[in-house]
Amino acid sequence: MRIGIFGTGGMAEALGAHWACAGHELTVAGRSGAEPFAARLGASSGTWREVASAADVLLLAIPAGAIGEVLAEAGPLAGKVLVDCTNHPGLTGTPVASRIATQAHVVKAFNLAHVDIWRNPPRTLAVPLCGDDPAALEAVSTLVRDVGAKPMHGGGLDRAALLEATAAFVIGLWFAGEDAQAILAPAG
Repeated sequence: MRIGIFGTGGMAEALGAHWACAGHELTVAGRSGAEPFAARLGASSGTWREVASAADVLLLAIPAGAIGEVLAEAGPLAGKVLVDCTNHPGLTGTPVASRIATQAHVVKAFNLAHVDIWRNPPRTLAVPLCGDDPAALEAVSTLVRDVGAKPMHGGGLDRAALLEATAAFVIGLWFAGEDAQAILAPAG
């Protein structure tokens, strides 16, 4: 699969490394340092628009405040799968990415676990996916399996706000020093 990565931070690196190992073709765009970052992943780099044009699937791994600017510079994303792993504390309703990239097939995923978990998952994790397009959900499910996790369909994109609210709650627990995993006891 041809994957474009928007961003050069921790999530971009952690997920991109798994996808490079799985044999996907990666291209990277970022505000700074995209070339050395791409070289570490064995990827190529380009502008936001070049990366968007070359990719089948795009990972949106940038600060929430930059989404509008980056997606505007990327140009039309009609028919592209856009994986949104961003979190927007305090915002409710439809995720920002889907409000801006209205012709993309947005799938909310990878936003519940801290970047360090994605670098070296301690066990098989489940990744909730929210999206409306079956083909986009299947493509992202493949990428979830390629990081060693299990895709978990969480409903349509209208439920993505619930994922973001859950992330805000769980991240708050982690920062308070609590074991957030303990809130969901195993069945049995």
